[in-house]
Amino acid sequence: MIGIVRTVLLGTGLAAFALFNVGTTSAVAGNATAVLELFTSQGCSSCPPADKLMGKLSQNDELVVLSLPVDYWDYLGWKDTFASPAYTKRQQVYAAQRGDRSIYTPQVVVNGQQHVVGSDSRAIAQAIKTADPLTVNVELTMNGDAIEVAISGALPDGVKAATVFFAPVSKEEEVSIGRGENHGRKVSYTNVVRSLQPIGMWQGGDQKLMFPASEITKKGADTCAIIIQIDRRGEPGNIIGAALL
Repeated sequence: MIGIVRTVLLGTGLAAFALFNVGTTSAVAGNATAVLELFTSQGCSSCPPADKLMGKLSQNDELVVLSLPVDYWDYLGWKDTFASPAYTKRQQVYAAQRGDRSIYTPQVVVNGQQHVVGSDSRAIAQAIKTADPLTVNVELTMNGDAIEVAISGALPDGVKAATVFFAPVSKEEEVSIGRGENHGRKVSYTNVVRSLQPIGMWQGGDQKLMFPASEITKKGADTCAIIIQIDRRGEPGNIIGAALL
């Protein structure tokens, strides 16, 4: 299913976190080679194959696979149980940044840059090869009741800072859809983002960030992701680092 998004407002919350410098090092490549953001909807009949593919791709530890359900197909008769207008807005912004204004589901955006049909594994593989690579190392560890994040590397030339996003994530969700285009289907979703919060700015070098693990469960999630993303005129641009706990 393909459609044009109308006006949607972006809403995000901001929790209290601690961010501090621990020195400076040269750039280090992280384990993640790409971030795949799937814009999907329970109300889209074309989406289940893409949702299934994300489950397979998530088994690759070099990929950070995230599902961001949008809300613009809710009018078809089924309100997506995970959808957020913030994800609709994020998809809109990506399209505006690229200049093609191409907005549809299922759509995968690679590293905040290229977009491809979310069920096309070959196109996804090609986009991973050609997208600007992730150059920032991000390590996530659980230490008791705290989540620790270690960020290291260098910012791209001309960039003074990048935004650090915190995303509580549900690893697996299964939904029985009662109405709409997927009426009667039971669909599984992988790494569903429950919220996407900017929690600070990274200015290069080595930094550590710590926050309570309860920030994950508050959102009904069971793990989390960290995304380091260049800011373009107040909107998200290229992703340069990421990790999934």
